[in-house]
Amino acid sequence: MNITKTMMTIGLATAMIQLTSCTGGTTSENPLLQESTLPFGAPDFSKIKASDYLPAIKAGIEQQRQNIAAIANDTTAATFENTIVAYAESGVLLERVANIFFGLTSADKTPEIAETEKTVTPLLTDLKNEIVFNKALFARIKEVYDRDHDSLQGEDQKLLEEVYKEFVRAGALLSDEKMERMKAINLRIADLQQQWGDQLPDATNAAAVWVDSKEELAGLSEADIAQCKADAENLGGKAPYCIVIVNTTQQPLLTTLDNRDLRRRVFEASIHRADGTSPDHNTFALVAEIAKLRAEQGELMGYPNYAAYSLEKTMAGTPDKVYAFLRQLIAAYTPKADAETKAIEAYARQTMGADFQLQPYDRFYYSAKMKKEQLNISDDEVKPYFNLDSVQQNGVFYAANRAYGLTFKERKDVPVYHPDMKVFEVIDRDGKPLALFYSDYFRRPTKRGGAWMSEFQQQSTLRGELPIIYNVTNYAKAPDGQPSLLTWDEVTTLFHEFGHALHGMLANCKYAMLSGTNVARDFVEMPSQFNESFATIPEVFDHYARHAVTGEPMPAELKERMLNSINFHSAYAMGENLAATCLDMAWHMLPSAEVPTAEQAAEFETKALQAIGLLNTQIPPRYSTSYFNHVWGSGYAAGYYSYLWTEVLAVNIADCFAQRGPLKPEVGQDLRDKILSRGNTGDLMQMFTDFTGMQQPDPSALLKARGL
Repeated sequence: MNITKTMMTIGLATAMIQLTSCTGGTTSENPLLQESTLPFGAPDFSKIKASDYLPAIKAGIEQQRQNIAAIANDTTAATFENTIVAYAESGVLLERVANIFFGLTSADKTPEIAETEKTVTPLLTDLKNEIVFNKALFARIKEVYDRDHDSLQGEDQKLLEEVYKEFVRAGALLSDEKMERMKAINLRIADLQQQWGDQLPDATNAAAVWVDSKEELAGLSEADIAQCKADAENLGGKAPYCIVIVNTTQQPLLTTLDNRDLRRRVFEASIHRADGTSPDHNTFALVAEIAKLRAEQGELMGYPNYAAYSLEKTMAGTPDKVYAFLRQLIAAYTPKADAETKAIEAYARQTMGADFQLQPYDRFYYSAKMKKEQLNISDDEVKPYFNLDSVQQNGVFYAANRAYGLTFKERKDVPVYHPDMKVFEVIDRDGKPLALFYSDYFRRPTKRGGAWMSEFQQQSTLRGELPIIYNVTNYAKAPDGQPSLLTWDEVTTLFHEFGHALHGMLANCKYAMLSGTNVARDFVEMPSQFNESFATIPEVFDHYARHAVTGEPMPAELKERMLNSINFHSAYAMGENLAATCLDMAWHMLPSAEVPTAEQAAEFETKALQAIGLLNTQIPPRYSTSYFNHVWGSGYAAGYYSYLWTEVLAVNIADCFAQRGPLKPEVGQDLRDKILSRGNTGDLMQMFTDFTGMQQPDPSALLKARGL
């Protein structure tokens, strides 16, 4: 997932008074500078043009500058209200416009949006630097913190802590010389990440493997072949068919593609998409410079490296605790992985000969054949029962109704930025409106890879605003008139991202800055990973797993075989995640003087995996360094471990749910009250304890859940 955040921005009514001179015209000319008349204040995409974003963002920046100046220059005594709350609410307009704009830069990045982003990124970085290094502003914040911290309570105290820490961690206590250097680093990293955001999608699109004939696609279903044909047309028609590359290292079609040489080409296109194998696509220069600058940031702040600096604000707290957690998993995983590899190779040799050497592009193919033979199950057998519309309506929404009392009403009157999208009004069990939810599920050239949740508007009782949440995925869209069918992995992804959505929808916080998913990186994935557990609850599964044509439920015998197969060869998934996690940590544990050059980056990756015991050609990292978007283009630097860390929390909570009754309304309400509604308003570990009764998470539950 990717949760786009920008600086907190102020009240719309005040903003409107100040904006005419900033936009080169009146606010009536720009729909982004008008208060929306749509339900929940939703963005009116029927009126917004790409050319509207830049003037609106500039207006929001100017408005926030004025509000910050008013706080910093206030001659009255600093108070919680006139300083801390005023800062947290200092730019609602900019926040609102930026939330919409950055939603499109990820999901519908047209050339005009891309050009605007190049201009916007340095403007926002300059503004952030101006704010966090404003000495007069910080002096007032520190005055309130030193005087009032212990006397404040609840959300007020937490907001004060978060605002104060935000400034301190940004460098507000640095010397003037170090402060100037930090400003320069912030600007340069923003520019590099902008370049990354442009280069990686281009590299991924360029890595598509062109196929001349249908015969070469033997093994694929007719639906997959039709998708390859459609993808070829969308990407320029260089050949009749093409296999597009998705964001992860392994590619889904390798499971069924019979042609070994084509499997090799697809795998190599994936793993070499951005490492310079093609001279036009090499991100290593960006990686090396970002890593070096981050290391310097950590050192400026008094830490030995970026990881130590970054982890200080997480549940884990230190690199030592992260590595202790990872090594525990690696020790349990390694013998399982070795046995799994040997078993797959031995199986392949039964038909390919005793000298057959299993390659990473063979693994999924022969694993699927083993699964079919040993468990009598295949993706093609179950996909007809996983119709996207049914999984969403009768699975994801149904589970939310049973657990939390939510209902969903489609709103065709709310404009969207792409015709493939759907919008739903979310209604609480008391009949009151709770949120607006957008779903954008199909891949297209203007959308980056992966799946994520974010919001156009965060919940805040202070503002009187309800959340406007969206989920984005990259599923293949079936031809008109045919149902879009999902794999089991895609089913769980839908539940996963909706877990993030629920974290935003169910928020009930005073301050937007603390609301919903504004929590530590190694907690934010917990609600999403927990929500995956609903996919296999019998009542939920039976409700959505229905044949796309006949509507008949999945036969009990097929259901049993499918559910029993979920953890088949599960060591691979654990291993690719561990390898990616350890790469992330290795890059961010370096002091600035030891960061590799672009030319050394590939060798560094190999040595880092070897050092931790995860150099395994059969199980490459889920993301290799050159296309690890979570780390270089998003907010997971020194934080990718959080997927495994939060999976432990999620499994512990799911076990508690199962014991108490997973679909009992009172159990769902308890989770909602103690965790999902609370955002970042309290101690996160205490929230976990309050619900589960456990003083500490139990990592062994993860291994059990993974079948390891």
